[in-house]
Amino acid sequence: MLISASLFVVIGTTTYFAFQNVLEAISRSQVRSDAIALVKGEIETVRNMPYVDVGILGGYPAGKLSASKDLSYEGNTFALTTTVRNIDDPFDGTLGGSPNDTAPADYKIVEFEIACTTCGTFVPIAMTTTISAKGLESASTNGSLFINVFDASGAPVLNASVHVVNTALNPDITIDDETNNDGVLQLVDIPPSVNGYEITVTKAGYSTDGTADLDVPGNPSPLQPHATVATQQVTSISFFIDRTGTVNVLATDAQCAPISSLGFSLSGSKLIGVNPDVLKYPATTFTTDSAGRKTISSLEWDSYNIASIGSLEFTGIVPFMPFVLNPASTVDIKLLFEPKTSKSLLVNVVDNTGQPVDQATVQLVKTGSYDQTRYTARRTIGQTDWGGANYDSQSGGIGYSSPTTELQVQSPGGGATSSEWLISNTYDMGSANTTFYHLRFDAQLQPAHSSPDALRVQIATNNDNATWNFVGPDGTDASYFTTSGVLLPSAFDGKRYLRYKIYFYLDGETTVSSFKDIAIDFNASCTPTGQALFDNLGPGTYTITVTKAGFQTFTDEAVSISGDWQQYKATLIP
Repeated sequence: MLISASLFVVIGTTTYFAFQNVLEAISRSQVRSDAIALVKGEIETVRNMPYVDVGILGGYPAGKLSASKDLSYEGNTFALTTTVRNIDDPFDGTLGGSPNDTAPADYKIVEFEIACTTCGTFVPIAMTTTISAKGLESASTNGSLFINVFDASGAPVLNASVHVVNTALNPDITIDDETNNDGVLQLVDIPPSVNGYEITVTKAGYSTDGTADLDVPGNPSPLQPHATVATQQVTSISFFIDRTGTVNVLATDAQCAPISSLGFSLSGSKLIGVNPDVLKYPATTFTTDSAGRKTISSLEWDSYNIASIGSLEFTGIVPFMPFVLNPASTVDIKLLFEPKTSKSLLVNVVDNTGQPVDQATVQLVKTGSYDQTRYTARRTIGQTDWGGANYDSQSGGIGYSSPTTELQVQSPGGGATSSEWLISNTYDMGSANTTFYHLRFDAQLQPAHSSPDALRVQIATNNDNATWNFVGPDGTDASYFTTSGVLLPSAFDGKRYLRYKIYFYLDGETTVSSFKDIAIDFNASCTPTGQALFDNLGPGTYTITVTKAGFQTFTDEAVSISGDWQQYKATLIP
């Protein structure tokens, strides 16, 4: 009995659902039949209307048909959209062609599209009919407007939505239509108007293009003013739209940590007006989320720039600005921010194909006052200002000058000797994926002293920010770095945290008159490729020289520093 009951339930359920599917198919077929019957009724109505009345209320060609309306039938509601177009048939020539057709509105096409708004799944139905006049044609006093729509590559965009409005005519005209398979919408035999036809072109998932008013104060000279239609003339106007793209922004600090609630602005480069220039996508402000990210979608293909807002500035940008967003693409932008300095220069070094060049030597020189060298794909840590005890600890005999804030060691005098030391604050590289390069420092001894004991440096790195074993070139605490510009051993690599220790030895005659600065080059996971940063620059003209093995030397002797933040691009030729 249980088996019989189970079989009965299975067979009964299958039969029930099969019957339900049959009923739904019959119902859908009936609804489509109802929709077709409604459209056929509209077609018969149009065929029995006077020819001059076959048009759109408030549109063109003008007439007595509604552009859209709702119809009720058998308990369902249907949305009907009606489009009417004048057609210039080539049989008797075309307007502006050979022969020239001075009466181009040869007949009309009426298109109906109906959709059921209460039926759930329903595929809209479209039907068209042609309507022609009984009488002979006469020369028209109207003109024609041909609207061409292309994508970024110049290919035609079919089924693009075109919205045309003219409020300068009486009555106003509103036309909503779409382009054909050639990306063209031909508005034939429409009234003449000077800069009266406002056109907007778009498509789902695409950008928007259109005309602009000549009387808008913010854009007095638009590149594409509202269209003009002249008597018995064809006005052809082109627009460009394409699929939109997305920009993903990630903002981090020097330690690779995300920066939340950071404001920045994004602006494009395409113009919609000149004298003055008016951007199609003007500077728009955005803010990063708690993860330091911001996604900006529905952007038109263009060349974009990002600008910092607030107390931070870019010390690295990937990719370099401006960046190009192609149609239907996604660009990931990585921004490295640090506190603003008085003036800084971010140098981007690329090869002749536009690819970043790492480990290139970049020298920036201003005669008599500045001479610094940086390396691409490296960042620099170090100290130039020891004012306010800007270090971790010291032996007690070290001070700093004012206002230059350079280290000074007190001389014991009288032939006595003294050993002093200073330990830096901790530097965080942001990750353990690090490579350290050169150690550089600038100190002056009075009088000049050749003993390596007079000034010595040791380095300590770790990943726990606690274990500080200061060592020299051979990896032991018995060796020291005594000259500037040496390459640090690879034993320091792969560590996130770093400190340095400076040793001073005074022999009663030698003093350290100044210890100006110390710097260490390194590369970490958030270090931008192909870029080098110079900061705390003075205004004026600098010479920049970029070298790397296998490339020709790049030199520019007229690099002007004026703003607080600037970027510069150098291209190396193999």
